[in-house]
Amino acid sequence: MMINCTINGRRYQFTVDPRWSLMELLRQQGLSSVKQGCSVGECGACTVLIDGIATDTCIYLAVWADGKTIRTAEGEVKNGELSAVQQAYVNTGAVQCGFCTPGLVMASTSMVERFRGKRLTEQEIRRGLAGNLCRCTGYTAIVKAVQQAQLLDEETPG
Repeated sequence: MMINCTINGRRYQFTVDPRWSLMELLRQQGLSSVKQGCSVGECGACTVLIDGIATDTCIYLAVWADGKTIRTAEGEVKNGELSAVQQAYVNTGAVQCGFCTPGLVMASTSMVERFRGKRLTEQEIRRGLAGNLCRCTGYTAIVKAVQQAQLLDEETPG
């Protein structure tokens, strides 16, 4: 089956097997930030933004991506500059082993963009990231990263 989609700002056309997950397709394209974790939509390691919504690609069929806009962690760097969320993760030390980090960054990006102009509480952030598991941290630095990203995002023009 033929699909057309936009990945990290570039248009693509693919012939996909109807059984492929979007995670399989993205990994085949060299997008290694999309991690294969649980493969059942529980851990969030494969999270990307599809039309701005954080989505587990392991349970999202590639054929469903037809006409969609997909963003991965690789696409968040612009002109060599980290996004507000990526920079906040670095600033707060929210990165440990790094396996879950790309998915958490994308889920955090979705929240920051969706709630632009509204300060999220710690509880709201924890609830918003509940679908992304991290075995290395206690989530405190991750919550701080989202809070800092909201501030950095407000400072960013555009």
